[in-house]
Amino acid sequence: MPRRVRSLTLPEWRDPELVFLDLADDARRVAWLDGGRDARDGRSVIAVAVDGAPVVVASSNDHPDDVYAALGSELGPVELGDELDPGGRAAVGWHGWFGYEFGARTLGVPASDSEAPAVAFFLADRVVVFEHGAHTVRLEWIEDDAGDAGAVRDWVRATASAIAATEGDGAAPASSEPEGEPATYVATPADTRWRHDADAYRRMIGECQAAIVRGDAYQLCLTNRVDVDASPDPVAAYLRLRRSSPSHHGGFVRFDDVALLSASPEQFLLVERDGTIATKPMKGTRPRSGDPATDLALRAELSASEKERAENLMIVDLMRNDLGRIAEVGSVQVPSLLEVEEYPHVHQLVSTVTARLRHPLTALDAVRSAFPAGSMTGAPKLSAMTILHGLEQGPRGVYSGAFGCLGADGTADLAMVIRSILLTPSGASIGTGGGITALSDPDEEVEETRVKARALIAVLGGEVPDIDHLPDAIPTADAAAPDANAHRPPRPIE
Repeated sequence: MPRRVRSLTLPEWRDPELVFLDLADDARRVAWLDGGRDARDGRSVIAVAVDGAPVVVASSNDHPDDVYAALGSELGPVELGDELDPGGRAAVGWHGWFGYEFGARTLGVPASDSEAPAVAFFLADRVVVFEHGAHTVRLEWIEDDAGDAGAVRDWVRATASAIAATEGDGAAPASSEPEGEPATYVATPADTRWRHDADAYRRMIGECQAAIVRGDAYQLCLTNRVDVDASPDPVAAYLRLRRSSPSHHGGFVRFDDVALLSASPEQFLLVERDGTIATKPMKGTRPRSGDPATDLALRAELSASEKERAENLMIVDLMRNDLGRIAEVGSVQVPSLLEVEEYPHVHQLVSTVTARLRHPLTALDAVRSAFPAGSMTGAPKLSAMTILHGLEQGPRGVYSGAFGCLGADGTADLAMVIRSILLTPSGASIGTGGGITALSDPDEEVEETRVKARALIAVLGGEVPDIDHLPDAIPTADAAAPDANAHRPPRPIE
C-alpha cells in the first residue's frame, strides 16, 4: 500500500500556544508555523521530529542539486484519507528553512559563508494542525506499510489525550507577559552592534543609486545586520515576540542549537494541491502612529508614494517572470496590486501574483525558480544580488531566506524570513533593510531599517534605536485593509 495521509479531528479547540508549551517546547528539532494569536483564518502547525527522522542539513559548500534531490526523495506519491479536505494541503512533510546564501549559490552569484546551516529541514510524519477558520484541532500523520503502525497509533492516542488535558481555550494569554512592545528585560541593555552604522549605510545607499544610474539595476534591496550579545531562552523570547509583533506567517523553528524566531508578515510561496501558486511580495513601508489621524495620514502617504509604488511594481514584475518560467502559458496573474496592509509597527504595500504550475513540474521547481524572493534581492535579480554582495560585506544567513513546510503531497507553504531573530551559540542576530530606488531618501531609508528592527531588539533586551522624525509605533490588531486607490496594471512578462 502506498503512503497515505490520515487525519483525526479532536472534539474541542485548544490554544496553539498552550499546546506547544505542553507538547513541544523542549524538543530538539521542532517547528511551530504560527498563524497568529488572534487568527480568524489560515492555520497553525506544530511539528516535532521523532527520533531518527530524516533530515536535510546543508552548508554553504553543498551543491544545490544535491539538496533539492534529497528533499524530493521524500515527497513521492501519497494517498489522502477520506477524512481530509479534498482542497486542503498536507501539513506532514519537510519543516525548516532555506537560507539566503543557498539561493545565491543556486543562481551562481557570489555568497558569503554563514554560521547557521544554509538549509535545515526535518521530516515530520505526524503533526498537530489548528484550523483557525473552522476553530478545530486535528492530528495528521502518514500511514506507511514500511513504518511502525503501532508507534503511530500510540502517538495518536497519547497526543489526543495530552491536548484534551491542556487547560484553556486561548481566550486569555498563556502567561503574564505584558501586551504591546516589550520593555528591555535587563537593567543594562545588552551590547548591540550594527554591521553598518548610519553613515556607512547612507554611503551604501549612494552606491546603490549610482548603480541604478549606470543601468546596472532598477532596484536594490539593501540590508543590514544587528548582533545582540544575548542568549535568551528561545521559547520565552518567541512568546514575547508574538505578543509584541503579531503576524499571520510567524513561526518558531529550532534545529539543534540554532533557533529561528519569526514575526514574518510576508508569504513567499504557496503551492496548492491543484498546482495553483501564489506569492505576495511586500515592498513599501510606513510606521504606525498612536494618533489615529496621523496613522491614517501615514497610510495614505504610503499608498500615494511614487517611490514606494514603483518599488513594489518592479518586484511584481520580477516575481511574474520567476513564476512564468515554471507556469502554464498564460496562467500568471496579478489579482491584487498595491494593497496597504496594517501591522502593529508598520503599514506595508503588498501585491499578489498567482500562476498554475506546469506539468510535470513540482513545488520544489517553483521554489528553485523563485528563490531568493525578489522582494529581498532587487531587480534584475542576478545583477542586484552581485552588487549587494559587494556592498553588504557579510552573510545574511537565514534572514532573507524562507521557512515553512514542503508538504508530503507536493504542496508548499513558505514565508519570508523577515522581522526575525536568529539565535545561535554565539548570540542573537537580526536582519533589516529596504528597497533602494533612484527616488530613495537616504535618511528615510536608515529610519526604515530602525523601525523594522526596533521591536526585535527590544525582545532581546538590546539597545533599542531612537526613531527620528517618525511617530512611535503602536501595537494593534493584525488585519489587512485594502487600498481604494486605482491600480496601475503591471507590464507584460519580458
